[in-house]
Amino acid sequence: MFNSILFWSFAFCSFIIIRYYGRNQEQVHTAQLNDVVTASEYLIFGVVLGVMVAIIYTIIEFLFDKFFSKILHLGFILLFKSFIYFIFLIFSLTFIAHLAEAYIKVDFPNERGWWVYNKVFWVVTIYFIFCSLLFSFMRLTNDKFGKGVIFKMIIGRYRNPREVERVLMFIDLKSSTAIAEKLGHLKYSRFIQDCFYYLNRIVNKYDAEIYQYVGDEAVLSWSLKKGVNNLNCVNLFFDYENKLNRHSKYYMKKYGVVPEFKAGIHAGKIIIAEVGTIKKELAYHGDVINTTSRIQEMCNEYSESLLVSEEFLAELNLANKYKAIPLGDELLDGKTEAHRLYAIQKN
Repeated sequence: MFNSILFWSFAFCSFIIIRYYGRNQEQVHTAQLNDVVTASEYLIFGVVLGVMVAIIYTIIEFLFDKFFSKILHLGFILLFKSFIYFIFLIFSLTFIAHLAEAYIKVDFPNERGWWVYNKVFWVVTIYFIFCSLLFSFMRLTNDKFGKGVIFKMIIGRYRNPREVERVLMFIDLKSSTAIAEKLGHLKYSRFIQDCFYYLNRIVNKYDAEIYQYVGDEAVLSWSLKKGVNNLNCVNLFFDYENKLNRHSKYYMKKYGVVPEFKAGIHAGKIIIAEVGTIKKELAYHGDVINTTSRIQEMCNEYSESLLVSEEFLAELNLANKYKAIPLGDELLDGKTEAHRLYAIQKN
């Protein structure tokens, strides 16, 4: 919501200031407006208009994401939303024209059907469509690469490998082989889509980044500060578990099974680097990745849903919300040193 307000306020402030200083002769003359309206008032007008558009835009985007994103394809959604925005522009600009007449005592065209032959309206419409497509593109790139990742790639932050400290979570579907055999490949793929849909809806809430999906497994990451802050990494897992349980009737009705996930969490230094020239992406390298994956695999051994390493547990303040149950030392596959593991459970 904040990003939307910031973007649209900037977009319309820029448009109005350019119009204020750049136009010559139209239905309302610059000289006439300059006598009654200052540049600062134009700027305020741009902010107000930007906030109005941002609120409407955010509401529409939220409704489409919540109710239509799973049933309509992207092209139809963009077309339908464009039509709604077009209708909104007609009503909002007519309303603004009435307000402007009352405020600056200038005769603006606002009779019925005024917009059909009004050049200013179509200029605003084309500008709005351009900004809307730009904003949608920014959202799509964030959804594709993760929040802020595309900007980091543009400025070349990871063109050379960089060592960073990250919290990693490997989250995997329990009994995936049995479920796949029961549902068949096509229905199982839809099942996985439905499962990760609810994971996608909460990653931003807990400042998480989705590194990648591997079949029925997802790999999430945080900076150490964000992962530990407010127990984001732990809270995300149990929030996701609660969401799946709340929709258990839906899963039983459609698939005959309620999904359960297991996860392992570990932290440490990894290497992040850009790889590839075609389908370029950020790749994580390092021992922490393998260790976290092995910790997640030990969930089956202990019949637990969430395991963490002792090293990472020392960074957490579980307080009274969760409890850590020691499970002993484990020599994970491929390791020469044992790791002490803990199960995290709700109190």
